[in-house]
Amino acid sequence: MKQYETYKNSGVEWLGNVPDYWESWKISHAFKKIGSGTTPQSGNPIYYENGTINWLNTGDLNDGVLYSCAKKVTPKAIEDNSSLKLFPKGSLVIAMYGATIGKTALLQFETTTNQACCVFNESDIIDIEYLQYWFKGNKEHIINLAIGGGQPNISQDILKGIRLYCPIKEEQTQIANYLNHKTKQLDTLIAKKEQLISLLQEERTAMINQAVTKGLDPNVPMKDVKEDGLDKIPNHWRLLKFKWLAPILTCGVASTPEYVDESIGVPFLSAQNVKNNKMRLDKYKYIPVELHEKLTKLRKPLNGDLLVTRVGAGIGDACIVDCDFDFSVYVSLTHIRVDESIVNNKFIMYFFSTDYCKFLNNYGTVTGGGVGNLNVNNVERYKIPIPSLEEQNSIVKFIEHQNEKSDLLQAKFEQEIELLKEYKTALISEVVTGKVDVREEVLAQ
Repeated sequence: MKQYETYKNSGVEWLGNVPDYWESWKISHAFKKIGSGTTPQSGNPIYYENGTINWLNTGDLNDGVLYSCAKKVTPKAIEDNSSLKLFPKGSLVIAMYGATIGKTALLQFETTTNQACCVFNESDIIDIEYLQYWFKGNKEHIINLAIGGGQPNISQDILKGIRLYCPIKEEQTQIANYLNHKTKQLDTLIAKKEQLISLLQEERTAMINQAVTKGLDPNVPMKDVKEDGLDKIPNHWRLLKFKWLAPILTCGVASTPEYVDESIGVPFLSAQNVKNNKMRLDKYKYIPVELHEKLTKLRKPLNGDLLVTRVGAGIGDACIVDCDFDFSVYVSLTHIRVDESIVNNKFIMYFFSTDYCKFLNNYGTVTGGGVGNLNVNNVERYKIPIPSLEEQNSIVKFIEHQNEKSDLLQAKFEQEIELLKEYKTALISEVVTGKVDVREEVLAQ
């Protein structure tokens, strides 16, 4: 893509030069209406119960076109809160603070908002889609304008004071249409790559299911088993109760301990530290040394043991302990040590990934306080299909080889997705700041 014929200095350091015929507009002068909203008194049912009026929060914003929001308020909420106003369809919203700071949405419905949203509508000068692309393309620079350390805030005043350079509105609309076309192409490519990753994960799950419950030989004679969730296993395999395979099978401490500083404590791991068959050691808390010694006096986790999540959405996720420090575990983890003269610890880890084990987990989970817990006594009774140790070793080796190939492909797709996203952001930024001239490309579509 070519550049514009002539440029002028914008006077803005990060923006640099802009096309010489583009005009400068302060956002507050370009829009007739810029506003926000509020949060009606939390917990007051007269403001929320059976609400019929949309109430947009920054968590709803999607950096695209938005057709609905999650929450609603009552007419009484608007009546009692003067700052709670309805904004029309076609308005542009940007998050002023919080985890979604700088995120936008172009509304396709009428709504009120909370106080973290800033809403723009009614302009004879700025095309609303162009402004959304301008915010997206310059998000980093906009966030840099934020004030406050703990929770940076790009207030209404900051947003109103932003000065942007742009062509006439008709050309802005052409540019927005061009970016709609190009970003849709890029989003389609990204979606295809993401679909390939999903297929890889499905293939991995199917491969582990087959290998761990049926073996590697598709022609081996099979026998029927009378177990819910499992129909057949190879003739020469046995069904053994988990408690016969694991001399240690226990959950962590049930009470929430006193936490201490890293300098005087011992790591205390929980369910968040196990994901996708790996230990995740980027974040954990610490407990006193004395408590750790008490908790691990009889059952100290060692390298080669298994940790299995037993609460929350990730119930049954397992990993092998592989770290160079001592630790204790919370009640959200089950600590397992298998008899390695009978079973390969990785074979058991992969068993937890099978559909059969997930079926057992569904029946082995009890609910307390609205949270599911994988009961250790139930896990002890799981009947696990077990081949010889030699065959287990072969199965583990096969799975790891297949996983290695799958990981390489997934990493390739993820890198391609990241490059496409970076190109998309760069394209938007270059177009809306006038670094490239897309007028002929617009006409050629």
